[in-house]
Amino acid sequence: MAATDTLLNVEDLRKTFGAQGGLFTRQRKAVHAVDGVSFTLRAGETLGLVGESGSGKSTLGRLILRLIDPTSGSVRLDGQEITTLKPAAVRAMRSDIQMVFQDPYGSLDPRMSIGATLAEPLKVHGLYNADSPALIRDIMLRVGLNPDHASRYPHQFSGGQRQRIGIARALTLNPKILVLDEPVSALDVSIQAQIINLLKKLQRERNLSYLFIAHDLAVVRHVSDRVAVMYLGKIVELADRDALYTRPAHPYTESLLSAVPHPDPYDDRANKPAIAIGEIGSATQLPSGCRFHPRCFRARMLAEGGARADIAHDPAGIAVPARCANEDPPLRAHGTGAVACHFPDTAVLHRMPLTSLNRDH
Repeated sequence: MAATDTLLNVEDLRKTFGAQGGLFTRQRKAVHAVDGVSFTLRAGETLGLVGESGSGKSTLGRLILRLIDPTSGSVRLDGQEITTLKPAAVRAMRSDIQMVFQDPYGSLDPRMSIGATLAEPLKVHGLYNADSPALIRDIMLRVGLNPDHASRYPHQFSGGQRQRIGIARALTLNPKILVLDEPVSALDVSIQAQIINLLKKLQRERNLSYLFIAHDLAVVRHVSDRVAVMYLGKIVELADRDALYTRPAHPYTESLLSAVPHPDPYDDRANKPAIAIGEIGSATQLPSGCRFHPRCFRARMLAEGGARADIAHDPAGIAVPARCANEDPPLRAHGTGAVACHFPDTAVLHRMPLTSLNRDH
């Protein structure tokens, strides 16, 4: 897509929650859900946002819509700072940015007919008028719903139809941006394809911008222009889609890609194990230095060939480069995007002996 104008600008956005301590203590631990995230979204562009559960993707989406307030940082929509808006101004802002949720049934009021559901945003914003019923019928047609079914209730529709209703509701205010939070993960594969094709069609027709949050890398590759990879509250890599999928610069991106199943037994990738080590860490006990280094196969490989003075040991006693253990790498320009890694030019995906590295220590 030929998108050049920056519509959304996020700078150093942070959200820290207070979490209860242990069973026998009142101490509260800080949860660093989003920790210094910066990115831009251009008009007509789809930015994919991927990462494991607990990486902060959904929290970031809710911050952008001001469903929750940030701890610090900046979010500018069309040049307007929205983190400091008063409640009335936030409501007006949401006509430009809407959200489609993961659960198409849970996001709909079972007591409201579909017609009432689609009319509600217009009434909340004081936009409902004599032309609104025709507008609602047109939107239902555009998302593949029968307008004659507007009097029906959510339980009378299938999962795919409910998600179309959620998309229609988001479109009633003619927004510029849709935040799509796992919009197809609850659907059957065949229905997923229909919803994805619908989203792409609507984007072309309306020049919509999408922040597409997902964990399915195949879906993200299909829909995105650029992709951001999150880990423990930070964006660790952001690049053009093709560059990120073919030449990942961050070891976490490599790990995610290595875990994608390849059903072709003759594909060399199908015979290699995933290279991620262990599980995602805790947002209440962030490691020192690079927060991915306790799981990083690349750091362990580099430590094996490094000088003794350049080596440190993580809490598990595993040797890693001292920079990885002690310095948190900033997100720096790299290739077509940016990467937060001290050694971004040592990607070894599918070219390394994995047997000794694919172990929990």
